[in-house]
Amino acid sequence: MLKTSFLGKTFPNPSVLASGILGVTGAGMNRVIEQGCGGITIKSVSLEPRTGHPNPTMIGKKHFFINAVGLSNPGVEEAIEEIKKFRTLSNAPVIGSVFAGTPEEFAEITRQICRAPLNFLEINVSCPNVSKEFGDPFAYSIPAVQTITQKVKENSNVPVIIKLTPQAWNVADIAKAAQDAGADAICAGNTISGMVIDVRSRQPILHNKQGGVSGPALFPVALKAVYDIYKTVDIPIIGTGGITTGEDALAMIMAGATLLGVGSAVYYEGEEVFKKITDEMIAIMHEENIHSLDEIRGAAHN
Repeated sequence: MLKTSFLGKTFPNPSVLASGILGVTGAGMNRVIEQGCGGITIKSVSLEPRTGHPNPTMIGKKHFFINAVGLSNPGVEEAIEEIKKFRTLSNAPVIGSVFAGTPEEFAEITRQICRAPLNFLEINVSCPNVSKEFGDPFAYSIPAVQTITQKVKENSNVPVIIKLTPQAWNVADIAKAAQDAGADAICAGNTISGMVIDVRSRQPILHNKQGGVSGPALFPVALKAVYDIYKTVDIPIIGTGGITTGEDALAMIMAGATLLGVGSAVYYEGEEVFKKITDEMIAIMHEENIHSLDEIRGAAHN
């Protein structure tokens, strides 16, 4: 009932671990699959290791989670080894995820990570909390997204997914530009920029002051981004942002998503959230006499 085809690969269900959550070690990734997740996106990696931002880097509230981890990661070489370890434990689909500071660096890290046993490659051009190091995210610029997509496609041996931000006012136009430049799919999207202030200390809580907002509060923003992009492109979409229930998941598919990125829900519900979401999807589908997700994909546009 939930089996999903994405760029020629079959997922047992459409849930995918979003980048940045538990996707660091082979064992951690396998544990998520054992909990019922359909596929894995690794934590975004760079050519060289990054320490990220000083603590405090994250805080969770009832309706949102905010982080400014700063893309800390062990570098592409270590990531390749962890993906290889995961492959000894599971045959589940794997999406690599990379970021870089220039189009040329994106080309180089693509060449590097494609030595790993990946099924797909996500290109993170949209992280909102490293502007001091990298400037405004590339995902706000049609020319930048086009150039990066072309560079990556020239150097990738797997399908390429461009990860955009729902914060861009013209996200659908940017998605269309990515498609025209050769992207095989779109991930919509990433966190959006936000801030929390402690009223007693009268200071921002995060050391970086601003961070990326995820969790339930992000869901309607991400949903509209997927809806708008679906009207504009012919390639599949990974709908990501604030999904915590089966109802959220089905709404995202009705907006046009093929796969569903699930991340901050792990903070709220634990690793069991993947099975919880898919069980709730099945229950609603039975109630509504829906036999497959293909029946309802994009249904909100009718």
